[in-house]
This record gives sequence, C-alpha cells and structure tokens, in this order.
Amino acid sequence: MSTETAPPTAARHHEVVVVGGGAAGLSGALTLARARRDVLVVDSGAPRNAPAAAVHGYLGREGTPPADLLAAGRAEVVAHGGHHRTGEVRSATRLADDRFHLDLTDGTAVTADRLLVATGLVDELPDVPGLAARWGHDVLACPYCHGWEVRDRPVGVLSSGPLSVHQALLWRQWTADLLFLSGAEPLAPEAAEELTARGIEIVPGEVTEVTAEDGRLTGVRVAGQHVAREVLVAGPRMTARSGVLTDLGAELTDLAVDDHVVGTHATADAGGATTVPGLWVAGNVSVLTDQVIGAAAAGQRAGAAINADLVAAETRRAVAAHRAAAGAGPGR
Repeated sequence: MSTETAPPTAARHHEVVVVGGGAAGLSGALTLARARRDVLVVDSGAPRNAPAAAVHGYLGREGTPPADLLAAGRAEVVAHGGHHRTGEVRSATRLADDRFHLDLTDGTAVTADRLLVATGLVDELPDVPGLAARWGHDVLACPYCHGWEVRDRPVGVLSSGPLSVHQALLWRQWTADLLFLSGAEPLAPEAAEELTARGIEIVPGEVTEVTAEDGRLTGVRVAGQHVAREVLVAGPRMTARSGVLTDLGAELTDLAVDDHVVGTHATADAGGATTVPGLWVAGNVSVLTDQVIGAAAAGQRAGAAINADLVAAETRRAVAAHRAAAGAGPGR
C-alpha cells in the first residue's frame, strides 16, 4: 500500500466515492445520498450481467433488462443529490490524512473520506471454442438466475470444476432432459451413482466445441460426435475485480470447494468493512455467489455502515471541539 503526503490540487473531494455502478454500488450510493452525503459513483459501464436479456429473482423487478435496472438506479442516486460519472480507476492510494486518492484513466483524480468498492467479478470461462460467444444467452451457470426460463428444455452440464456434479443435481429441478458431459476424466463412483439415480445421463469424452446456428445454441461436439442440446451449463472460475483493493492492501481470500479453488474474493465483515480502515466492499467482489438482489442488499448495508462510521467520526471531532472551546472559556 502506497501513501502520498497530499492530494493534487486538481482532485475533486467527496465524502464517499463508490467504485462500480452495478446493483451493489448504486444501492450503496442511494443509501448514502439519502443520508445527505456527498457521494460519487465511478463506473466503467461494463456490468457482469450485460449479456443477459433480463434480471431474474429480483422482487418487484422480475424480468427487467439489466441496462434498464441500472439506468433507473443511476437516476435515483442523482435525484437524491448523488453524482455519477463514467470512468475507470487506474490506481488508488491512501493519503497521510487517511483519505483515499483515486487516479482515473481519463487523467483526472478524486479523493474521498470513505471508499466503497463494488467492482464485481470476472467469469473465467472454460476454454471451449464457441462457448464464450453464447455466455449469458444459452450458456448459463446459475439455475436460480435462469432455470425457469429454460425449464423442460434439453440441457447439458459441462464438467468444468469441482461444483459441476452439484450443478447438474440442481439443474435437474428444472428439466428432466439433462445430460452430464463428464469430460475425459472418469467420475468418482459416488458422483456417477448420484447422477444416475436422478435420471441424468452421463456422456463421457472431451467437449471440443459448442455449436450454434442462427443465433441459437445447437449442441456440443464430444469425441467427434455432435450431441444436440439447447442449453449448456458451465461453471466459470469467479475472480473479484480487485485492482483497487490490491492497491490499498485489502485482504483477499480464495474460495475453495473440496480443496479446489473456484474463485477469489475480498475479505469483509457482515457490513462490508474490509481490513483497511475506511474501505468497504459490496456485491460479487466480496460474495461471489450473490445474485443481483443480494448484491443490492449488500450495497445498502455497506452504505448504512459507512454513514454510521462518518457520523461517529464527526461526533468525535465535535466532542473534541466542544472540550477545547470549554477549556478556553473565561477564567481558564
């Protein structure tokens, strides 16, 4: 973690800067704006769920296109006095007075008393030709996000990590036409028994290509044969967008399942406070499995915690000033 003695004079100061304008960041910013804080959201405009047609499982906003949900959130933040700008943070430092200094890629800079990082995560997809192009459309991961929309359709689950068997057993809830594409390595006997008992056919062999026609997934190629499917399930490795956190020395933690690392996330308490004083996180950067509604809830909790922390600091300063004034009174 690097420290500067003073910010450049051109840096605009805010009480709170939120890095990331997805559901978590905007929810945190709205909470802070409604608490009458000077809050700025800096967002690159590239949300993780941009390929998806709609947000699902969000009470009251079911089926809303992701871009529409974020546009509404930005408008609400601005309507309550918050600020929003499109941009990316190039680097972050902690100043000697404990404020944060952020250099943006457009050459400008901002400073903040508190920082909320809600930059989300990156999905590192299996390296199968044709898969990335269909991601978020008919190559999916989470059944709670998209299972209802593809119910009863032919689905294939790609064995791509330690959670793949668990994924297949979950997806069986939404369709009976389910294949498990087990890859070149043999399945553990217990896993094979579980899949078979649930009526999930196991297809051995390496998947070498995801096929599509007229903008729709048509299947996969396995050991030279074409296996028809309308939907493919693939479990990506999930890695937090942690550049700002790394700059500031925040602690990161590997998420492991059965001794296999499936992702990396920021370490934080229930309110989003990290190991760095004044630095909070919310959303997928800290909880990799959060859906949109969970990320928004985490943003609200972090925003409230940040406001409470600012109130406590303001109270300490007010008490110190009050004592100083009392000590400087007549007869002292």
